[in-house]
Amino acid sequence: MSDYERIAEAIDYITSHVYEQPSLDDAAKQLNLSPYHFQRLFTRWAGVSPNRFLQTLTVEHAKELLNNSMSVMNTSNELGLSSSSRLHDQFINLEAITPGEYKNKGEGLKIYYGVHETKFGKAFIAVTERGICQLSFMDDDNESLFVIELKKCWNSASIRKSKKITKPYIESIFSEEKQPALSLYVKGTNFQINVWKALLKVPHGKLTTYGQLASLIGNPKASRAVGSAVGANPVSFLIPCHRVIRATGVIGEYRWGSNRKRSMLSWEALANTSL
Repeated sequence: MSDYERIAEAIDYITSHVYEQPSLDDAAKQLNLSPYHFQRLFTRWAGVSPNRFLQTLTVEHAKELLNNSMSVMNTSNELGLSSSSRLHDQFINLEAITPGEYKNKGEGLKIYYGVHETKFGKAFIAVTERGICQLSFMDDDNESLFVIELKKCWNSASIRKSKKITKPYIESIFSEEKQPALSLYVKGTNFQINVWKALLKVPHGKLTTYGQLASLIGNPKASRAVGSAVGANPVSFLIPCHRVIRATGVIGEYRWGSNRKRSMLSWEALANTSL
């Protein structure tokens, strides 16, 4: 079991008992670890104690982040910034394929893919000379399914496995050090692209709702369509669909698992407070 799998199991337990405020001993017992080893493992992963992490999992905390998000986003927009404070101080440039490129289905494009361990479990990444075109998380050794999905999306492209090429991208994405800008090269409808660009404006450590996103793209009645576009996001984590929650403050579902979503949100919120 990887560190992330252990942490995910701990988060699942803590979340289901959040209002009981489980002790360090209670959580450690769920992983069959001593309190000392659990505390050390958790702190190494999250950078804070399990008790501090627990505080970020409450609905009240999520609502507080929601209340603060829009004012921060408005300020960022006025300043012409992509976000107010990203952990890595990265600027994410999103480039959509042209209608001609869409028709050609990746003809002449070289795509390299690889599977790597990350802070949030195994990730499948695919890159081109123009940027990252896919980033997905894996819970099983089902690499072939992701390759099939990639080939279906870009069926005229030259697709090869190369962890040597993809590794620097993964290291840049999940490094806690300042890294150079990253580019994304994605395929989607105009509506989806607009939603994904709006997601890039949600600050690190903050949250938004489907309704807020719909208003941000100038279509306040399109919350349901926005939800579909969020779910179709091909580049997880970098296009931060995990920062979208229900207006009630409930975290809700996530394509790559609700525990992974809680892990990302809590980790970002805690990291943001230390900036």
